[in-house]
Amino acid sequence: MGTSPDSAALPGESVASYDVTGRLGTDYYAVFADIDDEDRAVWRRAQAYVDEVAPAMRAAWDAADYPMDIAQRLGELDLLNDGIEHPSLTRFSPLAAGLVNMEVSRGDGSLGTVIAVQGGLALRTLALFGSEAQQERWLGPIARAEVPAAFALTEPDHGSDSVSLETLARRDPSTSSGTGGGSGPSTSSGTGGGSGTGGWVLRGAKKWIGNGAAGGVTFVWARVDDEGADDHGAVRCFLVEQSTPGYTGTVITGKGALRGIHQAHITLDDVRLPADAVLPGAHSFRDASTVLYSTRSGVAWSALGHATACYEAALQYAQQRVQFGKPLARFQMVQERLAQMLEELTAMQLYCRHLADLESSGGLRPTQASLAKYHNTRAARRIASTARDLLGGNGILLENGVIQHMADIEAIHTYEGTESVQALLIGRDITGVSAFA
Repeated sequence: MGTSPDSAALPGESVASYDVTGRLGTDYYAVFADIDDEDRAVWRRAQAYVDEVAPAMRAAWDAADYPMDIAQRLGELDLLNDGIEHPSLTRFSPLAAGLVNMEVSRGDGSLGTVIAVQGGLALRTLALFGSEAQQERWLGPIARAEVPAAFALTEPDHGSDSVSLETLARRDPSTSSGTGGGSGPSTSSGTGGGSGTGGWVLRGAKKWIGNGAAGGVTFVWARVDDEGADDHGAVRCFLVEQSTPGYTGTVITGKGALRGIHQAHITLDDVRLPADAVLPGAHSFRDASTVLYSTRSGVAWSALGHATACYEAALQYAQQRVQFGKPLARFQMVQERLAQMLEELTAMQLYCRHLADLESSGGLRPTQASLAKYHNTRAARRIASTARDLLGGNGILLENGVIQHMADIEAIHTYEGTESVQALLIGRDITGVSAFA
């Protein structure tokens, strides 16, 4: 809203205020100009949601509060699908799913992470690998965000090397079969693909698990410890209700990023599950990787959303902020920096659009998603840093958005595979040689 007089201001006191968080619709290369009506309608629904919740989420981020009602609105508005193909879910094209990720992250990175966790990781795991009974019971409630859902792979000592996970699942003959992931022993027959008539016991720990202490369900990945069994050493996934005895989720405090969603440190102390708590379609770490590969595209889109917010804040600030008698936008150095930011932002948009096109054609390879994530989070960091600097001291105020996006970009730069891991995945693909070990 520019500069406004204030009769109560003291001599020399600044009376300027700035409105820099508005949506400008930046699309310099018309990358999204040809979106069809169906995808555009989904995008507009995401935009309306962001406009509705943005002020409350800024306060929640500041207070490190996780407003579950705002997260649940994503489910009410059917925005959690994340491009998952399943007859019981609304079908989003890869482009529509990406635009939702982008737009929600442009408003608030914590809500973008809700989509990644609830939809991209948990809902996708159930849709891909769950039994018919598990899906019938849980798919709808998770998609509607009536039940918070978590994906527990990362461990305190195993982040990038999550293939080395130490959480163990042992068969327990004393536990009868259940009925699709219940929270304790049952006497009914199993329908979820368990082995034999016994149940399971989980023991171990997980860390950085979004929704892991939200009172819902967690999809826990564990290694089978059953000497003599055909699947000894295999990696399986288990549907665990968080109310199950032995499951403890503790919210991680002191975060400097994604403060509007809670991540948890989970301990699994002899958590007893019925036989059908195991997801019958998940048998190896490769299955967990399938989920992660899919969500890396979403991270590339989220990075684009954050970067868009930072660039547009910088542009609006440059037009409103007056120094040395003229707007910052009239300074050559400022124009050059804005041009540099737009250059990188446009490249991010082109990456994302082609990524969606590849996925729609069925030709997307996992390392192509890795390259998009690698490029976009790196570019988003640079754009955020330039925007923060261009805003000067006002760049560290939450009301201007940039510092929040800058902090949240640091989190998405790391999750779903760090920069180094993405580089090694890409390097292995182009050289044919693994440098992981």
